[in-house]
Amino acid sequence: MTAATASRSAVAPSFHPCRPQAFYAEVLGWKVQPFPMGNSTYEMIFAGDTMIGGYAPLKAERQPPHWISYVSVEDVDAVVKAAAANGGKVVEAPYDIPGVGRTARIADPQGAELCPFTSVQGDPPDALAPRGGWCWNELHTSDPKEALAFYEKVLGFSHRSLAGPDGAYHIVSKGGVDRGGVTDMGGERPHWLPYVAVEDADATLARAKRLGGTICVGPADIPNVGRFGVLQDPTGAALAILKPLPMQKQA
Repeated sequence: MTAATASRSAVAPSFHPCRPQAFYAEVLGWKVQPFPMGNSTYEMIFAGDTMIGGYAPLKAERQPPHWISYVSVEDVDAVVKAAAANGGKVVEAPYDIPGVGRTARIADPQGAELCPFTSVQGDPPDALAPRGGWCWNELHTSDPKEALAFYEKVLGFSHRSLAGPDGAYHIVSKGGVDRGGVTDMGGERPHWLPYVAVEDADATLARAKRLGGTICVGPADIPNVGRFGVLQDPTGAALAILKPLPMQKQA
């Protein structure tokens, strides 16, 4: 799922942090701009001139730092009702963010969380992600078949499956545009893993390691897609990075 697109794809994830801003500034070049929101301040993340997400406090004391992905929908309340009716869980009931939009938080039947979101400004057109921006989203789940059925009913995603050495990889799409992937998680906790577009996967992972991050996967090549890796920042939150191949070289 690419960032904030017109065909109801995922919008910029938010991070629940222990002050990781300096880490991401060095590793991904992100900048932060404070945004007043009621009695608090929301720290928006910018990749160049593009706002891509934000940092927010943890919702619960024992909750580990993590990224939470948002998916753009036409009707947040309808999505929440559909999630509950199809085996999901309502983690946070729908609520309005003044001047921004309406959102909620749901979990699929396996426990992976996602925030449906409707922006007051609507969605921008589909476009390639800027460097440092979100370029993909991937659901790691214990039951791909059930998860795919859930997201088809709740978000209207269709899918196609690709055979691979480690089993099938499922690509979800809507509006004729690929939005993300679904894969068997193995022993992981079910979650959505966001991907960031970078200029050099090897150099990005090297910076992350030097600054106290942990390299979980890679760097490695994905045939016909690009070079990627998965890292954890010093707080333990994970995200993936990808150096995409030029579009003409992708099959």
